Amino acid sequence: MPSWADHADRRLTDAGFRRGGARAAIIALLDHEACALSAYDIEDALRHGGRGVARASVYRVLDELVGLGLVTRVEVGQGTTRYEAARPDGHHHHHMVCDRCGEVQPFADEALERAVDRLAARVAFDVAEHEIVLHGECADCRR
Repeated sequence: MPSWADHADRRLTDAGFRRGGARAAIIALLDHEACALSAYDIEDALRHGGRGVARASVYRVLDELVGLGLVTRVEVGQGTTRYEAARPDGHHHHHMVCDRCGEVQPFADEALERAVDRLAARVAFDVAEHEIVLHGECADCRR
């Protein structure tokens, strides 16, 4: 099965985008991430990896990837947006956000997914996608 990065490259080529250095670096980074990163986190990781990319370029590339359905924008509250690869294999998770330290933890729950499906059926609504963000305090901050 091809990687998400391969899938993204094909999708970008089909959409008429040329292969760019900043875009390739961001795709490679997101391909290896298990959860959402902020644009600042992406910029910082690239810089520490020896690939400096301007913040404006990070936002431009992320907007392109979101527009093509390759990246999901995750609003975690307090004015913070994170981004993660939208995997073609249907891998889907939600997020728990610590309101004290800002840590974001991914979680998946099949019972929750079934509850969303039941709700959609009950109110006759076709859910195209959904995002659940739980806010509270992580174990470290509760101590």
